[in-house]
Amino acid sequence: MKRVVLTASSLVIFLAIIAGAYYLGTQRVADTSSHPQAASAEREVLYWYDPMQPAQHFDKPGKSPFMDMALQPKYADEAGPAGVRVDSATRQNLGVRTQRVELGRLARGLHVQGTVTWDRRLAYAVSARADAVVDKLYVRAPFEPVAAGQPLAELLAPQWSSAIAEYQALADARSSAGAGLRDAAHQRLRVLGLSEADIRALGSRGSSGQRIMLRAPANGVVAELDVREGQRVAAGAALMGLNGLDTVWIEAAIPQSDSAGIERDTPAKVLVAALPGETFDGRVEALLPEVDTTTRTQRARVVVDNREHRLVPGMFAELQIDGTAGDAHPLLPEEALIATGDDTRVIVADDDGQFRPVRVRTGRAAGGRIEILDGLEGGERVVTSGQFLLDSEASTSGALQRLQNDASDDSHAEHKP
Repeated sequence: MKRVVLTASSLVIFLAIIAGAYYLGTQRVADTSSHPQAASAEREVLYWYDPMQPAQHFDKPGKSPFMDMALQPKYADEAGPAGVRVDSATRQNLGVRTQRVELGRLARGLHVQGTVTWDRRLAYAVSARADAVVDKLYVRAPFEPVAAGQPLAELLAPQWSSAIAEYQALADARSSAGAGLRDAAHQRLRVLGLSEADIRALGSRGSSGQRIMLRAPANGVVAELDVREGQRVAAGAALMGLNGLDTVWIEAAIPQSDSAGIERDTPAKVLVAALPGETFDGRVEALLPEVDTTTRTQRARVVVDNREHRLVPGMFAELQIDGTAGDAHPLLPEEALIATGDDTRVIVADDDGQFRPVRVRTGRAAGGRIEILDGLEGGERVVTSGQFLLDSEASTSGALQRLQNDASDDSHAEHKP
């Protein structure tokens, strides 16, 4: 009987001890909850964060605005010196891959569309140099090919009769004075538009109602035809326009941001849909000094050899322009960048297994690679896959907070008088 009473007494004492410990524990938790600063007095708190949104930092404790839970402190002794550490097994599970930063010159390859046009340096105008009537047309439709010296039109120009008669009258002059007058009459006929072949033929024609033959000045195509037979034309009126096809221009719109490195004689490859599988070699003749204010593009003129006349104006063309390579810069795969709108950074893998965010300033991009103008020197190893998970962990650890503080300090230093 005494043993039973003793056991019951021991049980009562044990329960009392547990109750007392529980009370003291709840009191301590309550004090810690109501005074979080006291709980962390011995440890420096960098910031508070929501574990579900670790990138968002708060400067004091409280409820998370995202979830119905208390904000958690991030202590200074929990953060790495400049980044985060990830063991090899975790890196493998995350699929983290790195690549060495190399110095190089980014090729300025540019792919644009253009249109084949006439080479305006091969354009010729055929006009009447005196009042005349178009007696006969030998070319009766636009875009007919012509050869140099080929008859184009025959004109009746009564006003030329006196000049022709004067030249014919002096044809047999023997004296020096007569020869001088004959040369002057010959020059007058040339000014009126007669060719040497026309002047030589004047000896077999009468002096009234002369027919003057207009001939093609060069090989080409009749690009414009503005007269018909029987039409009266005034002096200086354009009768037709010719244009050569031995070379053509291709005009392309170059984005303003890509025009650097494109200069005179820059090589270009030309493809046209009408001639699949064929490539034409060209060169940039000029980057025209005008930028379209709507599209922010600058026109480039590319000259292409077209002796076989395969290319004709109006064709749609695709151009590959290889611009001059720029200065050497660290080059990265574009997928290594972490762009947030107001900040661009990469994750650098140090030799000691630590990963740290580094802010960079980027330049041009081509072929899947991008220039780094500031932030990297070359030779670093950057993360190209899995960097967003590491960036999130760096945000939790406070590494990004220090990166932002460093940028703020640099900015203040630049503006300090």
